[in-house]
Amino acid sequence: MAGHGKKEHNQLRVLQNMKRFTLWLAMMSQALSGEMEFENNSAASWLAHAPPVPQFRVPASRIEWEPRRRQIRARLLDLLGKLPERPKAPSVHVVSQEDRGDYICESFRFDNGAGDQVPGFLLLPKEHARPGPAILYCHWHGGEYDKGKIELFEAEHTPEPPGPALARRGYAVLAIDACCFGERQGQGPGGSRERGSAAELTASKFNLWVGRSLWGMILRDDLMALDYLASRPEVDARRIGVTGMSMGATRAWWLMALDDRIKAGVAVACLTRYQNLIAHAGLHHHGIYYYVPGMLNHFDTEAVLALIAPRPLLLMNGDRDDGSPVDGIRIIETRVRPIYQLYGVEASFRSEVYAGMGHEYRPPMWHNTLAWFDRHLAP
Repeated sequence: MAGHGKKEHNQLRVLQNMKRFTLWLAMMSQALSGEMEFENNSAASWLAHAPPVPQFRVPASRIEWEPRRRQIRARLLDLLGKLPERPKAPSVHVVSQEDRGDYICESFRFDNGAGDQVPGFLLLPKEHARPGPAILYCHWHGGEYDKGKIELFEAEHTPEPPGPALARRGYAVLAIDACCFGERQGQGPGGSRERGSAAELTASKFNLWVGRSLWGMILRDDLMALDYLASRPEVDARRIGVTGMSMGATRAWWLMALDDRIKAGVAVACLTRYQNLIAHAGLHHHGIYYYVPGMLNHFDTEAVLALIAPRPLLLMNGDRDDGSPVDGIRIIETRVRPIYQLYGVEASFRSEVYAGMGHEYRPPMWHNTLAWFDRHLAP
């Protein structure tokens, strides 16, 4: 019996080594083909000794894709962890309303049912037919914990303040503070004295201990905001879009992957394929909030983005943005575009990589954002 057990153990080790060798061959093939470039041998070694990442394969037909799509979405939700069930309709308290000329600015907050109050702004156009189109605006990170939803009214990361600009074009615009940002600073499990990155680390640790991810809870708050936006009588729930830059961009395409109510999206920067980020030794470019345990045991970014098809999606990135290696962007493009082709709407998937640009949002990109939403959401 002991000899038999030893034989089985040796066979298992052989199989494990074969898997590692197969993964190494695949990575070398990607490196040689230009798909994936390694900054150092350590990254290649760590990946080679990790469980192999299953390759996302494009199905031959929509009939084959649809059940696979449901499986991937279910797996995504499972990976985000044991998220508290969202109420059917969030209980929203309107704090104030202010007439700002072109639009009404409503300040509100809702209880997320997980120990925190979520504040937000809703901008309602005055001179446009209602119900009309709407945008869920996701603010960026950038270590600017004191800002959050206030980004709506600033021209620091967009060429003009995005909230008023969209409202003048007839869009209702909603934005909330993500966990640890804006008015939610000092509201985490670390108490009122803990703010910024320290509070973000504590929130991440707490959520891991209770079986879920901070990223999952951030998205859950966004989905509650979407519930509220879709419920407003001023909003045509069939014409809701989502946009953001950086962390806001990542929130945008994850939300589209998880919820079909969002009909169009624009994501600026942070189109990151995770294996390529590792290969470029770039994990430090993203905060702890961003990481989903176990995700690479199932798929990489392209599987998430594929769930968005056939809805219109515009992605804009700079080729000098170290947080989004271009070789990874190209892989995503080659694996997501065919999914759009299955629906006969290849033009609804557009990915632009701007030469000589880093992590930024320039005027031509903003122009493309506005045109994209006007084309796909306006009457």
